[in-house]
Amino acid sequence: MLLEAEKRAAARSAIVAVMPKPTLLVQISDLHVGGNEGGLDPTPRLEAVVEAVRSLPNRPDAALVSGDLTDDGAAAGYRVAREMLARLEMPLHVIPGNHDDRARLREAFDLPGAGDEPVNYSVEVGELRLVAFDSIVPGQDPGDFPSEQLRWLDEALAAEPHAPTLLALHHPPLATGIPEWDAINLLVPQRQALAEVVARHPQLRAIVGGHLHRVAASVLAGCPVLAAPSTYWQVRPDFEKEDKYQLVDTPGFAIHALREGELYSQAESVPFVSS
Repeated sequence: MLLEAEKRAAARSAIVAVMPKPTLLVQISDLHVGGNEGGLDPTPRLEAVVEAVRSLPNRPDAALVSGDLTDDGAAAGYRVAREMLARLEMPLHVIPGNHDDRARLREAFDLPGAGDEPVNYSVEVGELRLVAFDSIVPGQDPGDFPSEQLRWLDEALAAEPHAPTLLALHHPPLATGIPEWDAINLLVPQRQALAEVVARHPQLRAIVGGHLHRVAASVLAGCPVLAAPSTYWQVRPDFEKEDKYQLVDTPGFAIHALREGELYSQAESVPFVSS
């Protein structure tokens, strides 16, 4: 029996030894620095998430921050967010959310472009290509994007047709089945317009967003869609009563792992005890 156990252990070790190292991208979303929803302070919850990421057994190659870094777009909030996220000690790839101010976000995180123009760019994270796509409309909760932005996205994806790619935007292109939530996300015409672009680019491995403060999953034009949890609070909806929901005090984040061209995504909750 001992010999058989040793053989199995040796076989497992051999498999691990030949497994290629994955590209790891951690996704942090909806920090809402400066907020006070339900009397909850977002700062210690973000601290807990940062420490949870730092304690992961495998160090991520980079972090995607998918919008709503502050609650009110104030410059002071971006300074706090930048200082706290710097503790991750890894490259940060940031996109705006509906609570953000593009110009202040751009200045705080040295994002490409100028002023209040949309924040669109692409970067390489190990073997993964990350395309950041701005879905916000300043002053509004629902997302949208003009036709010229969709042209930019189409061209950006066409430029690297063989690179495994992750598309990131704040508003996830999915329906929740809750009318009031869907009314402040991407509406059907926007999802359909985005689907036409997505369908032309099979190298897309997934589309990720935030905004919902809840893990949600769907498919757009055959491509998986994931809404990541918030580092602040999550929402527990009531599917039968309008405008009824609970705040759940459980921060979270997501991890995306690319191995041999395939992308695997998981969401993680972070235990948090209020002091």
